Amino acid sequence: MSDMGEQTAAEPVQGLTQWQRVANTFTAPSKTFDDIRQGNKSWWLPFLISIAFVYVFFAAVTVRVGWDQVAQNAIHLNPKAEAKLDQAPPEQRAMSLKFTQYAMEGGLAASPIIAIAGTAIAAVVLLGTINFVFGGRAKFGSVFTVWMFAGLPGIIKFLLGTVVIFAGLAPESFNMENFAPTNAGAFLSAQDVGPALYRLATAVDVITIWTMILAGMGLAAVAGVKRSSGYLAVFGWWAILTLVGVGFAALRG
Repeated sequence: MSDMGEQTAAEPVQGLTQWQRVANTFTAPSKTFDDIRQGNKSWWLPFLISIAFVYVFFAAVTVRVGWDQVAQNAIHLNPKAEAKLDQAPPEQRAMSLKFTQYAMEGGLAASPIIAIAGTAIAAVVLLGTINFVFGGRAKFGSVFTVWMFAGLPGIIKFLLGTVVIFAGLAPESFNMENFAPTNAGAFLSAQDVGPALYRLATAVDVITIWTMILAGMGLAAVAGVKRSSGYLAVFGWWAILTLVGVGFAALRG
């Protein structure tokens, strides 16, 4: 009996399935991140789910807005660029519009590549921060997986964006940089409040903050540090990038 008890105690605890980890990210995130900490680093399911929602949104933009209109709207939101384009010869104007259109359309179409590259960069930065600044013991694979799962709330933003488009949004009002009503910037005009304030209002986004909270929680779990350290690492970088973005917007404006 004792031998059987010892054998049972020695058996490894079975990890969660990927579907369980996806569900727990929304309902019990600590379970997901504890599972990742135990060595279950598979990340393909949240990646595929996120990309699926991106491509549904991509189809909605293509069918209901049109990428030529997306490009025109983007230029219109930048008064300096619009004024410069208005003064350009017709051929140069058409070329600039096409370049903007292809860049924006291609950027969204290339979401799988951009997502993996962006996650890798975020993982490297957060790995260095949590280990060298906060004394953590995280590994790259664990941080990479944490970021993939922490990004799952983003599917809500793409879903809302798709709903807004099909709900009757005028194509001329579509803003590719802020397509869902998840922040104050969605209800403001950059022309009225100024580029810097608009950028700040856009950055303080419900989905973004939700993602940062999850990332901080997961980072702390896989690094073996206090949760407050994970939050400081994630929100510290978010604050730096937000301030840089606001500064550039002020200079451009």
